[in-house]
Amino acid sequence: VQLQESGPGLVNPSQTLSLACTVSGDSITTKGYYWHWIRQPPGKEREGLSCISSSDGSTYYVESMKDRLTISRDRSKSTVYLEMNSLKPEDTGVYYCAASPLKCREGEVKEGLFNYWGQGTQVTVSS
Repeated sequence: VQLQESGPGLVNPSQTLSLACTVSGDSITTKGYYWHWIRQPPGKEREGLSCISSSDGSTYYVESMKDRLTISRDRSKSTVYLEMNSLKPEDTGVYYCAASPLKCREGEVKEGLFNYWGQGTQVTVSS
């Protein structure tokens, strides 16, 4: 299974970020997974943002970010998306998609709990 993130790279503050994660080698509707978006700010640990259930498409957000995030999927494109609005410089970091049998949660991400990871895409918020 391979996950490939894509995004704009550089975004201006206050704008909306749109990321895509294309999955190959398995279906994003294969039961038992949650497809996650995770980020790693410079010098910090990876932190969870949001996830979507492979089974029924239910969406979940970490409490601290829920007002700014929208996760979605396109089954025909085998792609999971993340939108983040009202971008700030502190949103700069590497954004990853990953798959785990566990639902997303607030705080530091334990990498060993994930079955698959993408390579990450750098997002820089700057004017």
